[in-house]
Formats: sequence, C-alpha cells, structure tokens
Amino acid sequence: MDLDTIPVFIKVVQSGSFSQAARELGIPNTTVSAQIARLERSLGMTLIQRTTRQLIITQAGQTFYEGCVRAMGELQATQSELESATKEPTGTLRISVASDVAHSILPPIIKTYLEKYPKAQVDVVVTNRMVDMVKEGIDVVIRAGELNDSGLVAKKLIEIAGGFWATEAYLRKAGALKHPRDLKDHQCLVLTPLSRKEMKLTNGSEEVKVMPPSRLVADELEALREFALLHIGIAFLPDFMAEDRQSNPKLIRVLPKWRWTETKLSLVYPSQKYVPPRLRAFIEIASQ
Repeated sequence: MDLDTIPVFIKVVQSGSFSQAARELGIPNTTVSAQIARLERSLGMTLIQRTTRQLIITQAGQTFYEGCVRAMGELQATQSELESATKEPTGTLRISVASDVAHSILPPIIKTYLEKYPKAQVDVVVTNRMVDMVKEGIDVVIRAGELNDSGLVAKKLIEIAGGFWATEAYLRKAGALKHPRDLKDHQCLVLTPLSRKEMKLTNGSEEVKVMPPSRLVADELEALREFALLHIGIAFLPDFMAEDRQSNPKLIRVLPKWRWTETKLSLVYPSQKYVPPRLRAFIEIASQ
C-alpha cells in the first residue's frame, strides 16, 4: 500500500468531492483520482463509487476511513510527543499542594526544576482543599491517598510512613506507652481525615488497628507539630516532617518500634495523550 494515498482518501471522504479535495490539497483533480484508484487496487476492493451527480462511500470504504482516521490521530499524537521531548520547557507550571508538603518535600524539587530549565516559571497554589484541576488551570497536584477520578493519572512520589511524637514534659505528666493500645488513655493530636478511621500500625512482626481518641484535630500537620511542642498531647506525624526534630529534645518519638505505612504521596495530573514539556520535565525531576 502506498501510504501517500491515505491523506488523499481521508480528504475525499471528508470533503465529499474529488474536486474539492484537490483544491484543499493543492493538487490536480487527476492526481486525486489516480491516488484513489491506486489505493483501491492495492486493497482489492472499491472504497468510493462515483456517479455524475454524487460520490458514495461503500461499506468497506467507511470501515477503512474510520481506521485511517484513528491511525492518523495516533501518528500525530506520537509525533507531538516526540517533538515535546526535545523542546525545552517554557511557560508557567501550576502546582497545587498541601501546606505541609509545600514546606518540606516540594522546595528542593522546584529548585532543581528552575535551575535546569531557566525559561520555565512555577506557580505554587498552597491549599489543603481538593481543587478542580481543569477549572482552576492546575497542571499537577501533589496529594496523599488513592484516586477516585478515572480521568486522572497518579504517579507515586514517595511512600508515607510515620509515627507518634510528644514532648518529654507531656509524657512525664501523662505516663509512658508500651503498646499502641495505650493511646486510648492519652490526648491525641490527629490530622482531620485520620480522626474518622482506624490506623493500621506495625512493628514488623505484629499489626494492630487503633483509633486514637482525637482530643484535637487539624487539617495541617505543621499545626499538630506545634501543638505537640506545647505539651498538649501526642501527635501523629509523617517521618518527612518529624525527622528534623529528632535532635530536638522538646519532641521525642513515642512507640519508636511502631510505624504507620498506609498511604503514599502522588503526583496527580489529567490523563492526556500529549503531556506538555513543562509537566513532563517536572514529573521526571520529582520522580528521581
């Protein structure tokens, strides 16, 4: 099959006329006729029937046309993808992220991105609410948990593991803990979504489910950390937020052998055949 005949065939079907297709393609009418005849010979079937008054697409022609349109669409998408891989990211990348991640994990990623791509800009939207990515013009969201929207793609950034942290002053007053079940006798500071479900904890050989009594809840982990530093109670914190406090005598790990490993932090973006260079580059850097 001569692949050069495919665009001509598609144009004839779309325009409904050999002469109109010739004008739109900028070639002689005789060339269009010759191309269609060559295509039909190679396939061994009639695709288009012509009378003095009309042009009729046969059933075989309609089936072949639909397949050609799909194939050409895939080729064009692949071409765009290959071209984007060679283009330097430009324009503004809009990122929506919870405040805790914006203050911890995200800054070094953005620093690398901006240093590597000097023509790119970044707009960070710091919010703890779920955003409408299309309506608000967001390129990528960094969020914990699982996806509920099949129109989105999630690429794992990191696994989130965490534990319980408190001050020595609080533990002297409230008493030490030997097992996660002892949390029921303490003042617990918990992230709002986690206050309504059981936590699965493990020490490597044993698993236990607990629902710590939530004396104080907040939708920001940094707030919980500050409340814990005021000796109010025991705060659940992910490792990436608490590890920088391990050298601080004001905040110590409670039940250090027990960890919570139930979720992950993901890069979430709309499902699309053509991923803009700025987004593709950011995903590559963040995933390293």
